[in-house]
Amino acid sequence: MTPAKPEIHIHTLTDGGQTPKMIAEKLAGFIASAGQSLDIAIYDLHLGREPAGLVIEAIRGASARGVAVRVAYNVDHDRPIAVPPPARTDTGLIAELGVPSEAIPGVPDLMHNKYVVRDRAAVWTGSSNWTDDAWSREENLIVTAVSEELAMAFRQDFEQLWSTRQVAGSGDVEPRPVALGTSTVRPWFCPDHGADLAHRIARSIGQARTRVRIASPVITSGPILGTLAEVAADGKVDLAGVVDATQIGEVYGQWRAKERTHWKLTSLAQVFSCAEFTGKRSTPYRPGSVHDYMHAKVTVADDVAFVGSFNLSHSGEMNAENVLEIADPVLCSQLVAFIDEVRDRYPKAPLPSGA
Repeated sequence: MTPAKPEIHIHTLTDGGQTPKMIAEKLAGFIASAGQSLDIAIYDLHLGREPAGLVIEAIRGASARGVAVRVAYNVDHDRPIAVPPPARTDTGLIAELGVPSEAIPGVPDLMHNKYVVRDRAAVWTGSSNWTDDAWSREENLIVTAVSEELAMAFRQDFEQLWSTRQVAGSGDVEPRPVALGTSTVRPWFCPDHGADLAHRIARSIGQARTRVRIASPVITSGPILGTLAEVAADGKVDLAGVVDATQIGEVYGQWRAKERTHWKLTSLAQVFSCAEFTGKRSTPYRPGSVHDYMHAKVTVADDVAFVGSFNLSHSGEMNAENVLEIADPVLCSQLVAFIDEVRDRYPKAPLPSGA
């Protein structure tokens, strides 16, 4: 069989811009093409009857025709504050799939991945969980890539999670560049490369000469936050972005409670004061509440983008996460347009009280 042509595509989701059925059909189509294997790592899986039926049918169909299917999912624990909001994975739905599955304990760090590796040749990834809300009420990104080299990197990460059943020690995958058509893509995995990734994003932001765009529920990673504050103060780069205002408010509370993190209040206040950042006032988390968060996770610095499951957070460095670093002017312009579209929907990002 001739290998498929390497390529990468980005699909954007907005609050109210699509239905769960539409995304379920897209995912089912990706799964339906499997001929040998499907490795699925998903933080949150909770679907209504119709989209669940489409996904279940696709996975069962693949298994029935001899495809080796494995599913790894997060089992969360009680957190002192809902940032990020805890998963509500439907274990009954997992059982309905009828394929081997493993719960990865999110204690103390989360199995926060959201990817599928198909036939060691293609990847489905991005920021979106598999829930009705993620596919209809949240801003999200889905990335599909056809590349054996890239798929093998994801497969290596999956094997580490599957074999150890724990987050610690996973992500030990070298972030080597991969050519995909006109793009150069570098896969990053946490926690093994969590600190490296945070510094890589910070360095890209600091070296930008024309534009920086950010969509992230929160911004708490020290290297990234410090660099953003400096870039915002310099005022030489077109810097703008969007966050989840509700979760940012919860973060402010965390920072105020610890004297050692007060500096982050000042830094983020500088970013929000000097640059054009807006914030979505999402529904505060509570059991059974709608998940309508600003959930997209993407940073664009000139013509390089970082897209995946990684919030720009310190805790994200220690979770099981995955990010694609994409060097491609066309795709970066597409992502900038998406971020600006989302940013324009919401009011100015909230400053900490007293700032």
